[in-house]
Amino acid sequence: MRTQPQAEVLVQSTTEVEEGDHERFTHLVLEGYTPKDGEFVALGNSVVEGMVNATPVRALCGKLWVPGRDPQKFPLCPTCKEIAESIGWSLPSA
Repeated sequence: MRTQPQAEVLVQSTTEVEEGDHERFTHLVLEGYTPKDGEFVALGNSVVEGMVNATPVRALCGKLWVPGRDPQKFPLCPTCKEIAESIGWSLPSA
């Protein structure tokens, strides 16, 4: 019996962001936080509030927009994803 060596392949994909791409991504918004000994502290408008009242929200990547589209129809913004992962957020797999 012959055994063949197994090769390990590492695949790394990168997404290049071009002018106008931020209009075609789903963005992540930090709406607030809850300190260990306190109640929720809002940092700005929530996405739901933005949709209902047509008020802008700011994404982790800095994009300011009025939410209104179904976020499940667009890929996740690579900049928002990178920032979220760098601060330890657990993101659902695509």
